[in-house]
Amino acid sequence: MKTKKHSLLVWITNIGFLIISFIALFPILNLLLSSFRPSSEIMRNGISLSFDPSSLSLDNYTYIFTQGGNYWTWYGNSLVITAITVVLSLFFSSMVGYALAAYDFKGKNFLFGFVLFILMIPFEILMLPLFQLMISMNIINTYTAVILPAVVAPVAVFFFRQYAIGLPKELMDAARIDGATEYGIYFKIMLPLMAPSMAAMAILQGLGSWNNFLWPLVVLRSNDMFNLPIGLATLLTPYGNNYDILIAGSVMTIVPIIILFIFFQRYFVAGLTVGGVKG
Repeated sequence: MKTKKHSLLVWITNIGFLIISFIALFPILNLLLSSFRPSSEIMRNGISLSFDPSSLSLDNYTYIFTQGGNYWTWYGNSLVITAITVVLSLFFSSMVGYALAAYDFKGKNFLFGFVLFILMIPFEILMLPLFQLMISMNIINTYTAVILPAVVAPVAVFFFRQYAIGLPKELMDAARIDGATEYGIYFKIMLPLMAPSMAAMAILQGLGSWNNFLWPLVVLRSNDMFNLPIGLATLLTPYGNNYDILIAGSVMTIVPIIILFIFFQRYFVAGLTVGGVKG
């Protein structure tokens, strides 16, 4: 009897998860189908599953691959910005988080409290002083202006600190006895142990940077410097809306995120779980 109840519960749970998955994937499926439709039909029927199958074609993607010069410039800009942001953020944020977890120094609690305080402040409030700082540094309309505010992300510092608290301190003591430097301990011993947290944060930081719209909109000026979110937004103007190209281009933006998740998925859940429960 217990086995039958357990099997029934498993079936109900699986069906529930399938329904939730379909609901979550429904907008993506809708977007994918709409990317094969001409602009006239999208304007007439909207983005919906109600369409004429005979109108589906690869014309939108053909246009992007053959004539979408600006699109691929924006795509390349987003790839460069995201790659640099993720690498620098993981490097510096992990070092700060590790230091807050592994060492005792004067002002440690104040510094960590300051990190938590920054986490509670909406980015919109910080934009004006950040923008003034970018102007004073004369780096407006550069990749540096987009990347610099994300190099040491408070959420990443907090995440790495929580994860590093659970790392065995005995390994650090043993390495010191063997004559290892503090940098050697971090890069050769502790950093490999933080691989799950690095993978999880790489996905989260990469997703945030790839979809970043507001801050690049503030600091970027020229069309050839735009990232994908801003570039796609320029396709909607008072003089004409290229919804067909916009939707097909939006579908293409999902590809790097899927690739990133495929490479790091086995570490993602473990990194989030362990990093979230360590105190």
